[in-house]
Amino acid sequence: MDSNTPIENLPGIGTYYARKLKRLEIKTLEDLIYHFPFRYDDFSQISTISNLTPGEKISIQGVIWQIKNIRTRSGKFVTVATIVDQSATIEVIWFNQPYLTKTLKAGLPVSLSGKVQLDGNRPKLISPSYEVLRSTHHSLVPQNLGEVGSLITHDSTLHTGRLVPIYPETEGLSSKWLRAKIANFLPVHKDITRDFLPKKIIEDQKLEPLNSALSKIHFPKKYADVDIAKKRLAFDEIFTTQLMSQLRKKDWQEKRNSPKMKTNKKKLTLFIKKLPFNLTNAQKRSIDEILNDLNDTRPANRLLEGDVGSGKTVVAAAAAIAAFENGFDTLFAAPTEILAFQHQKTLDSILEPLNIKVGIWTASKKLNGDITCGTHALLTSFKPERQVGLVIVDEQHRFGVAQRAKLFLNHSQKLTPHLLTMTATPIPRTLALTLYGDLDLSILDEMPKGRQKIATFVVPNFKRNDAYRFIEKEIKTGKQAFILTPFVEPSETMATVKSATVEFEKLQTKFSKKTKLGLLHGRLKSREKEKIMGDFKNNKIQILVATPVVEVGIDVPNATIMLIESAERFGLAQLHQLRGRVGRGKHKSYCFLFTDSRSETSIKRLKSMGKVHVGFELAEIDLKMRGPGEIFGLTQSGFFNFKVADLSDQKLISTAQAEAKKIIEADPNLKKYPLLSEKLTTLNLQYSQPN
Repeated sequence: MDSNTPIENLPGIGTYYARKLKRLEIKTLEDLIYHFPFRYDDFSQISTISNLTPGEKISIQGVIWQIKNIRTRSGKFVTVATIVDQSATIEVIWFNQPYLTKTLKAGLPVSLSGKVQLDGNRPKLISPSYEVLRSTHHSLVPQNLGEVGSLITHDSTLHTGRLVPIYPETEGLSSKWLRAKIANFLPVHKDITRDFLPKKIIEDQKLEPLNSALSKIHFPKKYADVDIAKKRLAFDEIFTTQLMSQLRKKDWQEKRNSPKMKTNKKKLTLFIKKLPFNLTNAQKRSIDEILNDLNDTRPANRLLEGDVGSGKTVVAAAAAIAAFENGFDTLFAAPTEILAFQHQKTLDSILEPLNIKVGIWTASKKLNGDITCGTHALLTSFKPERQVGLVIVDEQHRFGVAQRAKLFLNHSQKLTPHLLTMTATPIPRTLALTLYGDLDLSILDEMPKGRQKIATFVVPNFKRNDAYRFIEKEIKTGKQAFILTPFVEPSETMATVKSATVEFEKLQTKFSKKTKLGLLHGRLKSREKEKIMGDFKNNKIQILVATPVVEVGIDVPNATIMLIESAERFGLAQLHQLRGRVGRGKHKSYCFLFTDSRSETSIKRLKSMGKVHVGFELAEIDLKMRGPGEIFGLTQSGFFNFKVADLSDQKLISTAQAEAKKIIEADPNLKKYPLLSEKLTTLNLQYSQPN
């Protein structure tokens, strides 16, 4: 047996429980051991029955004096037991568990943990956790209180009388079941697992040895044990991520050659001069960084991030001009057809003075160009006319790792294209460096002049009709509005479409018959989408009801209202992206966040949208309040599933990054660290699966 042993092959698991465990992403022995508690019930206080206080969470240890099932008038069962210790007796009640009388018999010593409740003047334990203790005299009912102590062996308990770990569960797998299995297999895992972290790092950073940390996070004796364990396990997550990033960067740059592109300063100056706006300092800085990358035979691998409207496409266009002037084509991959068409239109307009042909390659339309914008179709059916020298990937986290790699495998020919990835999702620098440690980073942290702040309001349900009346009023003055229904699932599905369709039908009854509504979702045919978008841009449709998966890229300066249903389901960075679709013209614009949530935390989080208008600041708030997954709104292929690490902990990230760099500089092939190398191989296999 090793740590990668399939879960169904472990004793006492089998195929039935393996299917349930796989719902929790537990597929191997290692996955089971790394299924960590998310909280602990403190039942460490063991009290005598005579000293119990109502409302307290406590544990008692005693002997079952008697136990029986009572059938109620409604036909349900109540199990009633009397427990005795050396000080007194107490009644214990369980509901609808008649099978307990087969397990718990009179004379058995037990440990019970729960909350003490008053029934009249008498304290009782209602539905406590329980476990049977070892006994010196099996099933011997005590004749008096003095005999109880001699019948109990006070051994270590698992489910009671301690800090009890509570795990993420699924139907048919309780925390008690998981606790028992983890307690059973933890010693097995310990026997076959050697610590992969170099001893010097453990000593320098004062970290707990791995097996000790795993024991302490599952079965701590005190809360301090949990902190000690989390420090080590969080370090592991960041450190291994950084090592893999550094190794990927080294492999990327050393094993591939890319075209060295010289900058035609005359053409670049002409391009900038012909733009209908002035570049921000951040755009100028980012263009210089990217052009400097291209002037090297080592393949560029840069992430350009910035808010909606910060001007990423113009920066990408400057890079594409450099490729064109050096005799190379550019591919521009976007996650949706609408966004691909939007990029083609933008690039076509700003590159027209330079006579650079911009093509489009999607399922519905195929036209080659010196720069070709497209969707996933670029991965399969596209054949470039010249060597591809530059690949630009927009919203790269919506492409799987394998898909991104395919862009290069298909078109690499003799030379590897330079890579520029872009995202409008404002990722805090610490998180970006953790997730994309193998990429160089350019940040557009300035907005072009003239971009207005969008008035943002959280709208409770009882004010819904007021919001509709406001929208109607705006429409009468010639303005337009978006109404977005939430993601039902991570990708566009029939369920998502149905949700949008139901909302569309409902909204038609909320506005006057003169108001024209349109419905846009990803399951429509391309021609239908283009017609609806065209009608919206030309104000033939006043209100566009849409799903978020297709709204990215729609640019309608006359739209002044963004209404988002079930806003609590979105990350703040997502909401910021969505509201960035309005306020693109000269008119005052508004964003209404509708929510059914009554959670104070949720409302407070949404209200921050009204106070903060910088995407990076909102992303930092979400990172602290909801964790890294919520910055993107869903778990992304190729991203790391951090179970312990707090990615707002800059000190931890900096320390782990520094240690990773030291290791790579001293031993780039990890020959001195075979266990660490083996660990990284396992993680690479785990995180490089295609979508």
